[in-house]
Amino acid sequence: MAVPFAKTSKMRKNKRRTHFKLEVPGMVKCDHCGELKLAHHVCGVCGTYKSRDIVKQG
Repeated sequence: MAVPFAKTSKMRKNKRRTHFKLEVPGMVKCDHCGELKLAHHVCGVCGTYKSRDIVKQG
């Protein structure tokens, strides 16, 4: 089994891991109220989806 010849430095390790990061989900503006919401989901603020009332608000 291969054994590393020298210790891997923090800088080298962190350079290798630069692509491990969180990504922002696809957010779009709601057609009805203009708030940001997840694409292809019902708006949490006004309850509409594709300009139709899906969830009755209060």
